[in-house]
Amino acid sequence: MEFSSKLLEKAVNEMSQLPGVGKRTALRLVLHLLRQPESQTVQLAQALLNMRTEIKFCKSCNNISDNVLCEICSNPRRQEDIICVVEDIRDVMAIENTSSFKGLYHVLGGKISPMDGIGPHDLNITPLVNKIKEGRVKELIFALSPTMEGDTTNFYIFKQIQDLDVVTSTIARGISVGDELEYADEVTLGRSILNRIPFEGSLKS
Repeated sequence: MEFSSKLLEKAVNEMSQLPGVGKRTALRLVLHLLRQPESQTVQLAQALLNMRTEIKFCKSCNNISDNVLCEICSNPRRQEDIICVVEDIRDVMAIENTSSFKGLYHVLGGKISPMDGIGPHDLNITPLVNKIKEGRVKELIFALSPTMEGDTTNFYIFKQIQDLDVVTSTIARGISVGDELEYADEVTLGRSILNRIPFEGSLKS
């Protein structure tokens, strides 16, 4: 692809680094920005800069937040003794969209995947185990995607806490095996949360 401007070429190259954005789409987006008022592009650039430099991770659940505690953890109407374990913030958003869960979350930041070089110590597992050891949690809901890596991560956490005083459950397998949680429709995902089953029972199926 030939460019008449090095500035345009650099902008297209940077835009094409985004997931799912090829060079042609990146060029279309950049040209669209060029046609807009300069103030709109400046607002976009400032919003991205503010997000990158000012966003925080909730000290309690590791969710993305504007403050030390996210809006979910700081909400007094949430059930603090029920924690839903998810892979990343997209899963928090997916479950929140169902309006079926009123507890708190714990974001692991990924799942165990030896092939990708991701082990238990690369994830946010230790703070979760500590919460349970402190007796702050009555029920732990495993809501990782039903993939081999998700099941491995669930089982690893379960082994860490199986002798502690906490009920473990997992979302019902209305979610197809191998599917990513974030792509499940809201009705199916909501029913999976409401119809969760004991985690030990899921190991036998």
